[in-house]
Amino acid sequence: MGKRITIATIFGLLCGVVCMMLASSNAPLPLAIKLQILASRTVMGFAIGISILKIKWWLHGPLLGLIFSLPMGFSGMMAVGYSPVWMLSATLVMGIIYGFVIELFTTVVFKAKA
Repeated sequence: MGKRITIATIFGLLCGVVCMMLASSNAPLPLAIKLQILASRTVMGFAIGISILKIKWWLHGPLLGLIFSLPMGFSGMMAVGYSPVWMLSATLVMGIIYGFVIELFTTVVFKAKA
């Protein structure tokens, strides 16, 4: 179980770095937002690693990605210059994708099953 938690958390952090780079591609982000993105995606990876839900891996990651992206999605709705609906939708969709990627690498590539 420790191997699974470690791998999923590391991939959550890596997804957080990618997410932060994508979010700051138009303009620099304040440090607080960078930290929020990194923490959110890292916690998502940790949650995927510790989860004991008995569902297929290809549904498990996206489902937890969606759930753990909700807080960041709602706070993203306050972004100036962007549609609130677009920010919420984009954050949730990317959370689903990151959840899938985290679960794919954790379960399929590194074979760290729950």
